[in-house]
Order: sequence, then structure tokens, then C-alpha cells
Amino acid sequence: MAKAKIQPLVRKMDEVSHMDSSVLSALFENGLMGIEIPADYGGTNSTFFSSILVIEELAKVDPSVSVLCDIQNTLINTLLMKYGTEEQKKKYLPRLATDMVGSFCLSEPQSGSDAFSLKTVAVRDGDHFILNGSKMWISNAEQAGMFLVMANAKPTDGYKGITCFLIDRDSPGLSVGKKEDKLGLRASSTCAIHFDNVKVPVSSILGKFGHGYKYAISMLNEGRIGIAAQMIGLAQGCFDATVPYTMERKQFGKRVWDFQAMQHQIAQIACKIEAARLMVYNAARLKEEGRPFVKQAGMAKYYTAEVAAETTSKCIEWMGGVGFTKDYPVEKFYRDCKIGTIYEGTSNIQLNTIAKFVESEFKNR
Repeated sequence: MAKAKIQPLVRKMDEVSHMDSSVLSALFENGLMGIEIPADYGGTNSTFFSSILVIEELAKVDPSVSVLCDIQNTLINTLLMKYGTEEQKKKYLPRLATDMVGSFCLSEPQSGSDAFSLKTVAVRDGDHFILNGSKMWISNAEQAGMFLVMANAKPTDGYKGITCFLIDRDSPGLSVGKKEDKLGLRASSTCAIHFDNVKVPVSSILGKFGHGYKYAISMLNEGRIGIAAQMIGLAQGCFDATVPYTMERKQFGKRVWDFQAMQHQIAQIACKIEAARLMVYNAARLKEEGRPFVKQAGMAKYYTAEVAAETTSKCIEWMGGVGFTKDYPVEKFYRDCKIGTIYEGTSNIQLNTIAKFVESEFKNR
């Protein structure tokens, strides 16, 4: 599906910074936007591991499409399935599986890695809350029909006042700001979201009041496995687009591939991609089995982002001048991979998490 429906549109979508509507239709028609949603709600009724495989495969063709699918499955759908009331599930899950994109709103202009210093507030007014504030770097914002919004409903309790609200796109006072003009993942929309006295019923709280921070931590830990899958798919896609060229291009009377130095570089990258893939699959397996996985998720996201960066850089070098042009997909993979060290927890945040686990393990020996 990705090669037939998405690949022909990749270059144009990157140039115009817009996801073609036919791509969204293909994702929904093939059941890829509701992979874990139960069949009773119109979903595919599959597994988290299946979601990871889909994210990886889509990233081999276009990481922009992959991240849209990733957020829908590992964040939006999962949060609703875990914490939604039956009424909320009936309202949103069938549409998320068939025709509606969801968006997760956490980051703000002054709260990136320090996510819980957010300033968006929700003030109780009878049987409603009034939301005011702005979110930034919100993926899928352009296409989203609903938003999961983290707002502080009791600032006196600090981060323990953060609550998750389900807000429809057409809610009065909600507006989608300008789309960011990004280095990579250009077909994936990233916008600011503004809330100006948005009235939200109490029944639109997702889960428990004041538990938003817990839900955010939990979902981001799972989501990092999805981003790691995206990075490894990206690396593999770039690698697959490059190696055949080295077997065709000739210099000094023989194929570029035939130089031992080239073979060794390519073999090293092949090993790193495979090692990174196994880290992703192991983290996904642990999560699916209900076992501790946070350290492994952090390791997988950190390492796959490093491998993707090295792979795409090497691929441009192996292709020479043509790798630096838009005639080949390699330069796009190179631009797309940089975000892997930034979103859903920067590489430094992953290293902090890993270090905490290492320290704890040695303390408990």
C-alpha cells in the first residue's frame, strides 16, 4: 500500500508541506489508524506490536505519514481505550478508526522538556471548565478533528492539577495557528493551538481529575517505542534507496560497491540498523507482555535516532553529488531524521531516564 499509494506523492507532499487527502483515506481504508481499537468500535482489533511494525514500514516510504499513524495509534487511541468512559469511547473510537485524526496537546511555548510547567489553565464554571492558553508544536493539528488537551485545572496543586480534556475541533474559542515551516517531516502538520475561553463540559475530562500528568508520562513512554520504530524504518528506507546505487555506479573501472572500504562502511551500518531494530522489538515485546519497559523504550528511542542520523549522513556520502540533490530520496530522509533526537523526549531526556535506571539497578545490588 505504501509503495502504491504514498510513494508517488512523497516528493510533492514534501515540497508543498501538505499531506494529500488520498493518503489519509488509504490509511483509514486499510485499518491502519485504529490498529488496536477493538472490532466492537470499528477498529482492526490487533496489537501494539502490530502498530510498531506498521509505523516502521510506513517510515521506509515517508516518515511524515508514519508519525501521523504513530500518534494516532500509540497516543490518541491508547489514551481513550485505557481511560475513556463508555460514552467517550462510543463517541470517538469508531471515528478514530474510520475517518477522524486525533491530536495530542502537551507542549507549550515555555514548556518543552519541562512539560509539566505548562500554563494552559482550566477554570471550573458550574458543570463546565473554561480553558485558556496556547499549545505549540502540535502534530496532526491541521487534520485533527479532536484534541486531547493537557491543562492545569488546579494550579495550586502544581503539576498534580494537570487534567486531560477531550475537545472537538469545532469548539468555539479553539483556533489552529500557523503551520510551522520545518526542516523535515514537512508533510506532517505542526501547528500552534489557541484556547480562548473554550467551554468544555465536565463529562469531557478523560480519566480522573488531576491525573493528566500520569497519563502523559505513561503514553510518552509507550510513544517513544513508536518514534523508535519510525527512526528505524527511516534508516532502513534510506539504506535501501542507496545501496543499489553503489552497485551500479562505476569509478576507476569498477563498481563503487567493489571497494572494500565501501563494503565495510555499508556492513557496519547494516549491523547498527539490525541492532537498533531488535532494541525496538524488545521494548515493544516487553510493553505488550505487561513487563517493565521504560528503560528499554528510552534506550530504543535514543539509539535509533543516533543510527538514523548516521545512516542518512553516510548514505549521502556513498551516493556522492547526486545524494545531495532532490532527485533522490536520500536527502529527504536526512532532513526527516533530525526530529528523532527532539520530539517525544529529547536524546538528553532519554539519557537522563536511562541513567536513573542504571543508578537504581546498582543501588539495589
